[in-house]
Amino acid sequence: MTPSERHRTVARDFTARVDGVRDWEVPAPVAGWSARDVVAHLIEWLAGFMAGGGVDLEQHTSARDDPAAAWREHAERVQTLLDAPRASEDFTHPQIGTLPLEQAIDRFYTSDVFMHTWDLARATGQDDRLDPDVCTELLEGMGPMEEILRGSGQFGPAVPVPDDAPVQDRLIGFIGRDPAWMPPT
Repeated sequence: MTPSERHRTVARDFTARVDGVRDWEVPAPVAGWSARDVVAHLIEWLAGFMAGGGVDLEQHTSARDDPAAAWREHAERVQTLLDAPRASEDFTHPQIGTLPLEQAIDRFYTSDVFMHTWDLARATGQDDRLDPDVCTELLEGMGPMEEILRGSGQFGPAVPVPDDAPVQDRLIGFIGRDPAWMPPT
């Protein structure tokens, strides 16, 4: 799957969860976050990351005001960027060096959307199942970099899960979430 195709698939799945949200203020599995914060994080984080490499992802709608509309606008802008000829051009960022723009988005952002799909779904009582093949791929890719990832502050301490737990639970635990987390009732 190309980075463009992968983003289209992952963004479609996240959008389905966005469409199912009835209360944007419910707590999310990330400590101190609400469902609204999950969407805001994805939009704001990527905009800042892209700006660090000279790419402007202009956003007109605020996730703080209208998370669903903001997400749709953002996802469309990212998809347009990935479908454009410039997606294969070099992107230079002070923290990651130089690589094709589409690879930077794929490695650092699309995988983040995939993992935060669980957060939004779990917070809002929706289907939180993730593609097990993608879970395996991410877990295998991040495992060797665990020390670097934890040192970046992007992931909390791993939550222990049994070695024979489903791969989704192992991924969720690896990124610092409790796979058994449920929203307060």
